[in-house]
Amino acid sequence: MTHERYASPFSWRYGREELRKLFSENERRRLWRVAWVALAEAQERAGLVTAEEVADLRAHANDVDVEAAIAIERETHHDLVAELRLFARQAPIGGGRLHLGATSMDIEDTVDVYRIRRALSLLGESLRALLLRFERRIRDNADLACMAFTHLQPAEPTTVGYRFAIYAQDLLLDYDHLRYVFERLHAKGIRGAVGTSASYEALTGKSGGSEAMERYVLDRFGLEARDVSTQVYSRCLDHMVVATLAGIGASLSKFAADVRILSSPAFGELAEPFEASQVGSSAMPFKRNPVLSERIDSLARLLPAYAGVAWQNAATNYLERTLDDSANRRTTLPESLLCTDELLSLAQRVVDGLRIDERKIAQNMRDYGPFAGTEAVMMEAARAGGDRGRLHAAIRDVSLEAWSALEKGRDNPLSQLLVEHAELKTRVDPAEIRHLLDPATHVGTAPARALRVADRIAALRSFPEQPVIS
Repeated sequence: MTHERYASPFSWRYGREELRKLFSENERRRLWRVAWVALAEAQERAGLVTAEEVADLRAHANDVDVEAAIAIERETHHDLVAELRLFARQAPIGGGRLHLGATSMDIEDTVDVYRIRRALSLLGESLRALLLRFERRIRDNADLACMAFTHLQPAEPTTVGYRFAIYAQDLLLDYDHLRYVFERLHAKGIRGAVGTSASYEALTGKSGGSEAMERYVLDRFGLEARDVSTQVYSRCLDHMVVATLAGIGASLSKFAADVRILSSPAFGELAEPFEASQVGSSAMPFKRNPVLSERIDSLARLLPAYAGVAWQNAATNYLERTLDDSANRRTTLPESLLCTDELLSLAQRVVDGLRIDERKIAQNMRDYGPFAGTEAVMMEAARAGGDRGRLHAAIRDVSLEAWSALEKGRDNPLSQLLVEHAELKTRVDPAEIRHLLDPATHVGTAPARALRVADRIAALRSFPEQPVIS
């Protein structure tokens, strides 16, 4: 590529090189040629093409010349036909047998489904690797009590491991969805202009003769086909793919947003990895901005937009096929996959390098955690004979006084105020009040539930592989 003209950031900045190569124009055309050769080989078996012709096609299958093909396309205004003509010129013996009985989408859709499945297999393993990182964080922090926040306000205690388990549980659902989509992403098949296989049936001269030809080509790509198709595979499959990727983006965006919140000074409980030479701001040298999480949130917003385009393609692919999906699929499909790949890579970096500030967690627990025990104090005093309504009013007044002290920068005086309250100290032992206000005793079953999620991750199967076609 050149930096002298516009290039998508996904062509050099975001996503792994393996995926960029997979969706390159050179690889697209190389795989078209693989499909053409496989079709010729299948037709040789049917007696339609000679061994010499097939050998000639194989000999020139890797002679991809994108610039030469584009020059032909300026005349044909059809990229696949241009590649077909170039291939035919390069293979003078077998070139005249190329594309026999085929329509463009027999070749293009086979290659598109293969490339999407290959990308999904890579993303699936990246997602599994991320989940394994969360498993470690869950196990290490299952019992580490911290404040939970609802409405961005202190609520009750939870544990750090339980919070990680929440993110991981969402991602486990995403993993299941991704696997479901992968296993159901089927090709159009090799079936001609409107999916009836009429042209191939005519070539073989026998009913059902096209099925062996189709099976041979699809086996070369490791693909299955559905029972029926039109000129293309159903574009609802594209939408299913991209919507699933958008779901992964939503899960990662929520995680990243929470990291950003918890790394702000008011919370201060987490911090992204920050390298020794990293610069946080061009103007403020002291800045340690959560740029990885911000990048996750930024890129994730693209995925529902891509999914919206895929929905339109599925909804308006009229009758047996229209062409208004073609131009946008060149962008939305590869970029949605590259975008998700980058998100997973960023999330792995964040989880790997995330710093947990136990000192700040403990401080927040001392400030806000005792409030969670006030209901337990009220119930204990009521059980000892106190009036529930009067107790509620008394504890409310004490709690507001304690909150006012916190707002003024003082330590939380709640425990001392309750111990000294005339109504309470006659009904509940001061030591018991302090015990009931200890926030570490109010995490419920969070540690055990978090570890259940960790166990589910540990038992996760590897994602199915889509082999590389050499």
